Amino acid sequence: MQETVLLVGHGSRDPNGNREVEEFARLWRERQPEWRIQVCFIEFADLLVAEGLALASHDADRVIVVPLILNAAGHVKMELPEHIEAARARFPGTEFRYVPHLGSEARILGVLQRRLHQAMDELDRPDPQTTGVILLGRGSSDPMANGEVAKMARWLFEASDHDLVDIAFTGVTYPRLERVVQRQALLGMTQIIILPYYLFTGTLMERIKRQIGHLRRQYPLVRVALGTYFGFEEEIFELLELRIREGQEGTGLLACDGCKYREMARDQGLGHHHHDSRLDLVHGHDQAHDHGTRDHQGRFPTLGSGRH
Repeated sequence: MQETVLLVGHGSRDPNGNREVEEFARLWRERQPEWRIQVCFIEFADLLVAEGLALASHDADRVIVVPLILNAAGHVKMELPEHIEAARARFPGTEFRYVPHLGSEARILGVLQRRLHQAMDELDRPDPQTTGVILLGRGSSDPMANGEVAKMARWLFEASDHDLVDIAFTGVTYPRLERVVQRQALLGMTQIIILPYYLFTGTLMERIKRQIGHLRRQYPLVRVALGTYFGFEEEIFELLELRIREGQEGTGLLACDGCKYREMARDQGLGHHHHDSRLDLVHGHDQAHDHGTRDHQGRFPTLGSGRH
């Protein structure tokens, strides 16, 4: 059987971000020389998903589509399944299998722990009880995607000695980075480590670097360390290889592929959905932007307080 693995990156306005995805694919081909691995992007690139699926299906009996994405939001749950459905209609002689995104996994926690350790080294190993940690995600209108960031922050808190491990987002939802840094400084943190929950560089990573510069000037008595994104780590390759093997075996396929709730959400003009038997979980815009238990004044859940 001739099989193609189609790696789907998000895409970035920054060409360096897309080049890193291409470099990731090159390294992956070296790891798995027997796999035919191709790359396309959801947006901000020349080769997008529809064309990527068409090229992947050429001379292929089966195409395994794997999103190189950390959290499942509208692209993973809605857009990619619709493209795959269209490809099945266009290329009936090719089987298309859609496997899950990276998700909140123990391997991802391992990467975050290593990044935290590196940042602590950069700060000369200060007291973790006076060193706050902020896991900085992209932000989504899908609360379940934001919840995956919160889950990883909680895991990181449980696996460390830090009194504060909080979450922040660069856009769409709240709290934003400035508010969380302000809160941790008021709570007496003399060092703050910011860990980007990102795979590769791009315009948002460059914005984060500029924000860190502003924060260092705003809080001159607080040492701020910025971790690095983690797309090239061993665990990312391992997790993708697990996804592919499960896809080859026909297990672990993404539930959004052919899901009736996705179709209902699409018909209602919604950007995301959940797999539950209750229709009210295919929710609307108001719920998606409720932001949990925080408001725009910065009241939000504390993930890592209360060790004392």
